[in-house]
This record gives sequence, C-alpha cells and structure tokens, in this order.
Amino acid sequence: MEDILSSLSTYGYIILFAYSFGGGMIAIIAAGVLAYAGKMDLTTSIVVAAFANVIGSSFLFYMGRYNKKALMPYIKAHRRKLALSHILMKKYGDKIIFIQKFIYGLKTLVPMTIGLTKYPQAKFHLLNTISAVAWAVILGIGSFMAGELLMRIAAYFSDNTFLAPLILFSIIGLIWFYFQTATKKKN
Repeated sequence: MEDILSSLSTYGYIILFAYSFGGGMIAIIAAGVLAYAGKMDLTTSIVVAAFANVIGSSFLFYMGRYNKKALMPYIKAHRRKLALSHILMKKYGDKIIFIQKFIYGLKTLVPMTIGLTKYPQAKFHLLNTISAVAWAVILGIGSFMAGELLMRIAAYFSDNTFLAPLILFSIIGLIWFYFQTATKKKN
C-alpha cells in the first residue's frame, strides 16, 4: 500500500490529468485521499482534474460535431445508449451536462451526443467548464474530507483481497443491468 501511495504521489498529477481527460472519477478521489495523506496538493489536484476534464469533454464534443461519419462505425454498437443520452438531453436540458459528469457510462456519450446536435458551442463550453470545476471541487474536497475513512476502507480491502473483485463485478453488473433496462426496446 505504501509503495502504491509513493508512486502515485510521484506521478500523481500526470495520472490525474490522463484519467480525468477521460472523465474518470477515481483519480480525483484518489488525489483527494493522497492530499489528505500529505502526498499531493489538493488545490493543484482539483485544478489539474478540472482542466483535463474540460479538455476531454470538449474533445468528445468536437468529435461528435465534426467527425460524425468517422465516428458512426465505433458508436454503432452503442446506438441505444446514444439514444438514451439524447433523450436525457431533451428531458433535462442543460442540466445533463452537469449530471453526466457523475454517471459512469454517460460521461463520454453525452458530449458526443451534444456534438451531434446543433447545440451552441459557446454554451456547451461555458456549461462544461462550470460543470468540470464543480465536479473536481465536489469530488476532490469530498474525498479529502473522507480521507481517513477511505484510507481505512483501502487498508481493509488490501487485507481482504477477495472482496474487491467481488464488489467491483457487482458494481459493473449493476451498471450493465441499468443500461440494459434503460435502453431496452418497448413493445
């Protein structure tokens, strides 16, 4: 555990940037815990995560906006999820840009879906920036404040290694089940 913390504090900001570019929550949560442990700076972590998340979501937006034909073969298998994100966009409007930051599986599809529509670019970038900053602040400060608890949980799982895969597969199964039921054709 100490070796992992040492390597994460050494390369932490690079890992945080790369993982947050893809919208990952685990990196900012880990950075908050490392900040609690004194291995990273919380403010720098929040800035790096927010900046990377803004760039990543903007990249996905532009992929949807300007590379529709090149993108279609890759998202063909996810048509129903794409339709779900489009429905959520119509239902929740601008709020979905904020909400999608916290929902695994929609973080990449929603910016692409918005890019496929005629949604104003300037409005997307403004809301995306505000949402990314809020996302990084909420998760960064929240994990910093829960640092002791999260470190105890991590220590427990390192002592009981069989539980982590069990819980991980359960969470993945629940996410898969949600998307299967949410995107199921209705007769």
